[in-house]
Amino acid sequence: MTEERSLNFLEEIIEQDLQSGKHQQIVTRFPPEPNGYLHIGHASSICLNFGLTQRYPGYTNLRFDDTNPTTEETEYVDSIKQDVRWLGFEWKHERYASDYFDTLFNYACKLIDRGLAYVDDLTPEEIAAQKGTPTQPGVDSPYRSRTIEENRDLFLRMKAGEFPDGARTLRAKIDMTHLNMLMRDPILYRIKHAHHHRTGDKWCIYPMYDFAHGQSDSIENITHSICTLEFVPHRELYDWLIKKLEIYPSHQYEFARRNINYTVTSKRKLLQLVQEGHVNGWDDPRMSTISGLRRRGYTPESIREFCSRIGVAKRENLVDVGLLEFCVREHLNKIALRRMVVADPLLITLTNHSGEVEWLNSENNPESETAGNRQIPFSNQLFVERSDFMEVPPKKFFRLAPGQMVRLKSAYIIRCEEVIKDDRGEVIELKCTYFPESKSGSDTSGLSVKGTLHWVSRAQAVPVELRLYDRLFSVEDPTDSEADFKSFLNPESLQVVKSAYAEPALAEATLTDRFQFLRQGYFVLDKDSTPEKLVFNKTVGLKDAWAKEVKKG
Repeated sequence: MTEERSLNFLEEIIEQDLQSGKHQQIVTRFPPEPNGYLHIGHASSICLNFGLTQRYPGYTNLRFDDTNPTTEETEYVDSIKQDVRWLGFEWKHERYASDYFDTLFNYACKLIDRGLAYVDDLTPEEIAAQKGTPTQPGVDSPYRSRTIEENRDLFLRMKAGEFPDGARTLRAKIDMTHLNMLMRDPILYRIKHAHHHRTGDKWCIYPMYDFAHGQSDSIENITHSICTLEFVPHRELYDWLIKKLEIYPSHQYEFARRNINYTVTSKRKLLQLVQEGHVNGWDDPRMSTISGLRRRGYTPESIREFCSRIGVAKRENLVDVGLLEFCVREHLNKIALRRMVVADPLLITLTNHSGEVEWLNSENNPESETAGNRQIPFSNQLFVERSDFMEVPPKKFFRLAPGQMVRLKSAYIIRCEEVIKDDRGEVIELKCTYFPESKSGSDTSGLSVKGTLHWVSRAQAVPVELRLYDRLFSVEDPTDSEADFKSFLNPESLQVVKSAYAEPALAEATLTDRFQFLRQGYFVLDKDSTPEKLVFNKTVGLKDAWAKEVKKG
């Protein structure tokens, strides 16, 4: 019987709202700005907003906050939709803040007509200087006393394009002595002569986030507008605008952002990494973007499980990226197809083998009853890992050494008889014998060995490239310093193995398959692959290698 988890604070609020009859259903929204690709932090918000309307009656909208035309692109819109769907969610309505530009403009005119907004000629720098400090009241703008008629005329002329960028703004008229500095006559509209990815050149004035956000929520009848904690000071303005406009009373709730160590989740910083060439695009497998995690081989199930485990709280904390890696490792163990790949090949010749190819059975995944088996070719010449041989081994080295025996996975026991070296003294080949009676599954040899190695048959081996990824940053919090966060980039975050060899079954891999390369880790086929050269990305190791490093330190 599964233990019922306790409700988080948002679920408690929703259950009270439904039981009291305040709402018959709940409506949430996920409102990204299309100015970059989504990252793992967004995944938490996606799972929260969509998860609530899966658990309770209602639905979730996907709304793009496209109020800043200079940074937004259709490419980002498309990537966001792909990411949300890949995570396993579907929205009821696809909306854009730009859908509401006419309505928002009319709302602004209503505030002007009620004496609650005015056109200001001060520059943004001058406005900031007059805002005061948390302990010092602000100063009224000299343009605050303009008449309603003047303000309406100037606002219409702003819309008509008469003034250059930054020449004027529309500000709410609230209170320049307010304790909440965001309530000190915030800017509602600014002039920006820029082409919009959806509305083209229709508009040259654009609403600020604080004006577009709450009103868009209201237009869509959002019952629970869920934001992160940095928006707590904005809630007062959110409520003020809705009240003064006398529109549907959406309400804002805040939860704590979950920061992840060894990771950057600022879209501005991620954009820097892309533009400056530190990574190979937004979907570089080292990036914290959802597209990067997808390319690296993470599964939507593992990301949803991670978001569930970190939970919803009112206090921010730093989450160990090891938990994310644990979630994907746990899921991949259940679904990944087992394959053998030799990264640093050493040739073995079986001197007592005829050379005729024998096809051996091996399980695709011992954790799954339905995964079935595959056929692996076995012949007289094989590749094993160079690190699995030592000419003078230490005690408890249970792999290959002169005179020592090991089992080849799903095959036979072999014994190393002779070491062949080149002119430089490097080992290039091992002459071995195999024991025909020791076949896996029907062993009658009576031999006992402690080591089992993965291997591939030389003649049928498929050449592959392996991209071994590590954490992009070498410190827990790359932004917790006056130093440039890029100075903490991990120079070992990508290592490429160009001459690995795989068993032939791997030639049939697709981009959606997940694999466990025995004794190596979990891998996925990369989009850079060609029929001539398959490329595989390492998703995560079989064990948490970083935990060992921490203990050593």
